[in-house]
Formats: sequence, structure tokens, C-alpha cells
Amino acid sequence: MSLLHSVQTTVIKKIRTHAGRLTYNSPLYNWSLGGTVPHKLLFSPCDLWAGDADNARWLIHSGAFTIEGDRLELHNANWNPQDAGENWIAHINSFDWIRDLRALGGDAGRKSARKMIENWIHNHQSWDEVTWRSDLVGRRLGNWLAGYDFFGESADERFQELFLDSVVRQLRHLGHALPGMLSGLPLLYAIKGLAYGGLTLEGRENYLEQALNLLDDQIDKQILSDGGHVTRNPQSLMETIRILIDIRAALRQGGYPSIVKIQHGLDRAVPALRFFRHGDGAFALFNNCQESTVEKIKNAVMQASSRARTLNSLPHSGYERVSMGRSLLIADVGKPPSWPHDQNAHIAPLSFEFSHGRERIFVNCGTHPTCEKWQDALRSTPAHNTLIIDDRNMCDLNKDGSMGHRPKTIVVDRDDKKEVTLIDACHDGYVPINGITHRRRFYMADKGHDFRGEDNLTCATGLAVPHDVALRFHLHPKVMVSLIKGGEEALLRLNNGTGWRFTAQGGKLELENSVYLGEGIRPRKTKQLVIRGNMTTDHAQFKWALQLES
Repeated sequence: MSLLHSVQTTVIKKIRTHAGRLTYNSPLYNWSLGGTVPHKLLFSPCDLWAGDADNARWLIHSGAFTIEGDRLELHNANWNPQDAGENWIAHINSFDWIRDLRALGGDAGRKSARKMIENWIHNHQSWDEVTWRSDLVGRRLGNWLAGYDFFGESADERFQELFLDSVVRQLRHLGHALPGMLSGLPLLYAIKGLAYGGLTLEGRENYLEQALNLLDDQIDKQILSDGGHVTRNPQSLMETIRILIDIRAALRQGGYPSIVKIQHGLDRAVPALRFFRHGDGAFALFNNCQESTVEKIKNAVMQASSRARTLNSLPHSGYERVSMGRSLLIADVGKPPSWPHDQNAHIAPLSFEFSHGRERIFVNCGTHPTCEKWQDALRSTPAHNTLIIDDRNMCDLNKDGSMGHRPKTIVVDRDDKKEVTLIDACHDGYVPINGITHRRRFYMADKGHDFRGEDNLTCATGLAVPHDVALRFHLHPKVMVSLIKGGEEALLRLNNGTGWRFTAQGGKLELENSVYLGEGIRPRKTKQLVIRGNMTTDHAQFKWALQLES
């Protein structure tokens, strides 16, 4: 998208958002959300995903909400705490944590769910800009309706009437507001809530029809032809799969025929989900992704009921995968996502991860589930296994988090022979900054025991000034590393005892500190190998290799 188009779109979005705010934030609109309310739900959709009882105990006994081990206490029924980041606001007001209370079970979990739902309703009887945002309404309705058989069926009549009245009001608003300016996962969350409302409330089939029409369009827009997600984020892909599975299951439960488009979307997406798994079963760290739990990934694959094989290439998503022996390479050879899906994407041209068996060796630094400062820092180019010029990002970021410019051209060529694979990729992302094109070649042979790379920099317009160059290779915290032969080589020792030798040409090999945020909230100290050199002419070349010690 051009800069002018991006600016125009942003202006239009602001105008529509302002107009919507004026419309929804009025007594007349709030009055219009009233009307007849059904006496009961037709059914409560099954919740197919496991919760965490420990998180529920923290919530009940300490008033603390939990995201990936990070905790935030909610004081004085404040559903919009000022110091909380976007992820916390979304988690608290979406009621995703009801699943945790259900996992705990018993009267304590049920009563806590009812008490907090009732408190939320009393504090949010009319629209407000934060807690009634369409994606949060969709998530909240999805969680409320799927959890109703746990907390609602045994409640007294007063609670049930209060609950159903709020559900209908939120559903009517969602029907008015969609699709609005939503896109990506937020729109899918909203669609799911709309579909659940249309399925579970008698006489509201029009909302189901609206939801399915929107979903039909979004499956094609968000699940690319190769099965990847439009954000290029493996975790976003998994969440998309879970949403499709939920809607498919609720349709079956409500007696509706299967939607072919949903299954086709799942059949495309599941092989792509498998694509991003290392030998330990968890995700590679690309584009704002953490590892995620193996059980969560397995459950999504199992529930999808798709048996398609794992792919070697995702050409539309821009990834390549080489599996040879027990070694695995996953490389990012694609363009950044288009606006607005690039607002959390990482600036990591031609980055990669490499593992052997269940042992991760070269890893990107990851991201943080709640801390925006860490998220911003780990989006940067130096936080990835790639080449960096002058130790700066390949592109600047706009105020909304989107990318200021992006590569216009990325060329990828793959050559698979019987026992050798060569991937050759080139991007022009640095050309607007300094006129330099970066070409990276990956080579794997000898049953995955011989992994090599070659990075070439070329300036076709004539190099104006010299440039510092760094090739970064971040190591997993479990990898032990030491420089040998006077710092010319590095010896890597894995957790299983195997050794690998790293060599470099074209620059000086150095060992530096790094961090790993592949899981949870606590950065883990680790190391990175760095090849430092200079580009003083129109061409520079750097070579490196990782080979198994016999």
C-alpha cells in the first residue's frame, strides 16, 4: 500500500470512528438496543478448549487476572484500569478467563463467574468506546454463551433475566456495528459472537445469516491460498483455526448443516499450522509469535479434523521449510503483511530459525504477551537471525505501529535434490535507505548435519558511504557456546550433549549477550553469535556454516 493510500485510509478510519462514537454514545441509541428478550437460551455452545484452574484460583482468592503467567489485580470493579495495556483490557473485558473458572469447577467457580458478570453488566448498561468495542463484544458474547451451562443454568431467575437482557443488547449493537472498520482476528472474534447469538437466541436467525455472510468473505481474505494467515503470525493462524472450529461445532449443535467453506478454510490452514512447528512441537518465533503450548497446538489440529500433510513451502505467506534428517530450517522469505495487518509484524527480512530434533539452536528473540515496550523492542531487525546494516531497522514504524515502507520485490528460488536443498532469496528493502540489495542463500546437506549460509550485499547505484554490517545468530538459552581457535570459530553444545561447530568468513566473529522471550513473560538470558564486517565497495559477501561435530 502506498504512503498516500495509507494516509487516506487512516483519515477515513478516523472520520468513521468519530461518526460511530457520536451515534453510539447517545441516549437514543442506548434506548434502541432495548426490546423483547427471550426467556432462555436454545442451547449453550460447547467449549472445546481447556482452561487453567490455577489461573482461576488466583482470580478468586487474589482478584488477579492471568495472561501467560503475568498477573494483574482488578481493584474496585474497575474494568478499564488506566495503567493496563491493550492486551489486559481485552482479556479482562472479553471474559476469556471464564474458561479457567470452569476448569476449576465447583460452586466457587460458578459463583465467581456470576458475580463478575453481574458486576460488569451493572457497570456497562450502555455503550462505551472501550468495553463495547465490537471485537470485545464478540469475544464476550462467545465466552458468556459457551459458559452459560456452567454458571447460568443453576442461577436464580433474576440473574438469568439480567444476563439475557445484556446479551440481547450487546448482540443488537454488534449487528449494527459490523463490519465497521474491523479487520483480521478482531473481526473474526466479532463474527463468532454474532453467530453464537443468532444460534442460541430464538428468533435471532438474521444475526446468524449476517455472521455467516461476513465469515464467508473473511475466510478468503484472512486464510491465504497456502493456508497461512494474512498477518503471517503462526499464533494468529491457530486462533483463526480455533474460531472456525468453534463456529462449525456450534452450527452442528444447533442442527444446521456443515458449511463447506469453513472446512475448506481449515483444510488449507492446518497444514500451514504444522509448517511452523519445531521438533519439540511448538511454534517457531516469527511476527509477534511465542512458542505456545504443545497441547494447545495439538488440540487445534485434532479438532480441525484435517489430515493434509505438512508443506515445505508457503509461497503466498512467504516462508520456506527444509526438513532433513533430524534438522529443521524455517526461513522467512516474504514481504511484511499489508496494512493494517502489519501493526504487530516484525521487521525481519530473510530471518530464520534452526533446530535439531527437539533442540532449538538458532531462534529469533520472540515477543511479550502483555508488555508493549518489550513487544516494540523485539519487533526490531536486530532481534532476529538476519543481516542488519548500520544496526538499524530495515524500515521505520508509523504511529499506529504499521511499517513506513517495505520491500517492493522479494525473489525466492528453491532447488531440492536428493540429499541437498538450496534456497536463494533476495529483497530490496534497504534500497530506499542506502541503495543496497540483500541476497541470502541457505544450503543444507549431509542428512541435515551440514547447514550453511551466504549473504551478499550489492549497491547498484554506487556506494555513497561505508556501512557497518552485522549478521546475528541468536541462540536458544539451553545452548552452551564458547569461542575457540582464538575467536575464529564457535563450539555449540546442546542440551542432549551433541556438539556443533560454527564458522564464519568475511567478518569478525563475536559472542554477545541476548534475550529470549519465546514463552511466558520473563526474558531469559542467552547469547548470540555476531559476524561483524564492513561494506566499503559496491559488493560485500559473508559466509557462515554450522556443522555437526563427529
